[in-house]
Amino acid sequence: MNYTLFDFLQLIGALGIFIFGMKIFSEGLQKVAGSRLKSVLSGMTRNRVTGVVTGFATTTITQSSTTTTVMAVSFVNAGLLTFVESTGVIMGANIGTTVTAWIVALFGFKMKITPIAMAVIGLFFAFLFSKNSRLRNIAETMVGFGILFIGLEFIKNGVPDIRSNPEILEFLDMFTGFGYASLLIFVVIGTLLTLVMQSSSAATAVTLVMLFEGWISFPLAAAMVLGENIGTTVTANLAAMVGNVHAKRAARFHLIFNLIGVVWMLAAIYPVMHIIDLVVQNFSTAPVSILSDAPEARPNATLGLSLFHTSFNILNVILLFAFIPYIVRFIERILPESADGADDFRLKYISAGVMTSPALALEQAQKEAQQFAGILNRMHADVDELLFDKKASRSKLLKRIAAAEEATDQLEIEISDYLVRVSENTNLEHDLIERIRFLQTMINDMERIADIYFQISKLSERLHETRSQWPGDARADMVQMMEALRNAVQNMQESTSKEPEEVSLERAIELEDRIDELRDSFRDTHFSRLENGDYSPRAGVIFIDVLNRIERIGDHILNVNESAANHRLKAQRI
Repeated sequence: MNYTLFDFLQLIGALGIFIFGMKIFSEGLQKVAGSRLKSVLSGMTRNRVTGVVTGFATTTITQSSTTTTVMAVSFVNAGLLTFVESTGVIMGANIGTTVTAWIVALFGFKMKITPIAMAVIGLFFAFLFSKNSRLRNIAETMVGFGILFIGLEFIKNGVPDIRSNPEILEFLDMFTGFGYASLLIFVVIGTLLTLVMQSSSAATAVTLVMLFEGWISFPLAAAMVLGENIGTTVTANLAAMVGNVHAKRAARFHLIFNLIGVVWMLAAIYPVMHIIDLVVQNFSTAPVSILSDAPEARPNATLGLSLFHTSFNILNVILLFAFIPYIVRFIERILPESADGADDFRLKYISAGVMTSPALALEQAQKEAQQFAGILNRMHADVDELLFDKKASRSKLLKRIAAAEEATDQLEIEISDYLVRVSENTNLEHDLIERIRFLQTMINDMERIADIYFQISKLSERLHETRSQWPGDARADMVQMMEALRNAVQNMQESTSKEPEEVSLERAIELEDRIDELRDSFRDTHFSRLENGDYSPRAGVIFIDVLNRIERIGDHILNVNESAANHRLKAQRI
């Protein structure tokens, strides 16, 4: 055999260039899309039909069905999508992923794309250093496009020449002489290839090259494509392992949906291939059967394989669309919801990993901050009940507050780590960098609020253990103070759900000023009560401690609102 280890390493390098080009191309497209990708994703929540369109559009933009499905799983995990709504997105992603095969088949084999690719890189390379972020993102997309096709050309040139190395065909022939079983073997090979490459698009491109070079016949290439549709579901299922039951259901739907499709297609594969053959021959300038082993049939075969890939995924959506409710119910039965509240106080929105689009990554972090604010709102209600409801189960409330405080500590660490990983992207625009900084500050302030609520709960328990109590007027003052704080907390929660320009800092300042005014007024009356001997020194110390801690929470809440608005006002207010 004339194919050496050095030749093999060259082939691996060519494959690496192709995948790198696809990565740069995909990330560039996402950056160009920017916030518009968020608008596309909003169509997910309407119905399954719009979900299919959304999944197709998103996958076309990102050039990765894995990105779309992992995104859908992440959004289901976060509560942005229901499990049922995600099914449409996943089906659309299956169709969208076939676009890459068409690009490769039309440009990579039908024409000499390398000179054009080099020219594209030469034209746009200088703009990679532009100060205009949009121009820089467009340049990154086009350079990635060029690298992708240069990598494809290298792959074509790097594969062993069958005429010089007939033993390669002998190796493949080991799996081709089993009739229908050979198709099953190549389904497994396609699945494994996708698992190794972590990209169904890249695996499909390699399959197209193998078909074009005559390594495998069209039926075996079609079987590999079916296996690649199974392999692409694995990443989303791995991402869902750390998610809640709804995320696991969405990922499992993707696997079962694709498996059902592969099963019925294998049952009808020969008639379908003949239909594909007739279509390609009728529309081709060279009417040569794609099922032929003749070299002149190979260009048609690559187009036929792309048509097979698209037809399979479209037909699978059409045939199974009416059965989606039954598949959903089956998955819900095998993955029932837990009744123990295990999903309370946990990271939801970003548990599936960092989004490849920085804008979407920050959207996830923003939603996580909103969830954080919701936890603080519940902590406030628990502390309020602990302070004033004599019939409440103190042990239960204390346990819940302590659990929430511990959880918020972990949330701060995980969200901060996530933001650091997002910020490691060197091509971030200035406004995204600023947003990361404000989100980081927001999370830090929220964690401090949770700490102070926990401290107040311990003070309340100390008051209870010493059998001390506040007189009626002191109790009324504290009720009023907690009511003012509740208003501020609820306003903070609303602010975290808004875009920065929609946040009302005037309202936040008004609420914080109200807390300060009450603190000052109640502090004066507190010292008067102490002088009059209205309550014990111990009860008085706890009263003023709680009062001061509430005021500190108010300060942190204002900081959160300022971070939500991407603006700092404190320096102006001094």
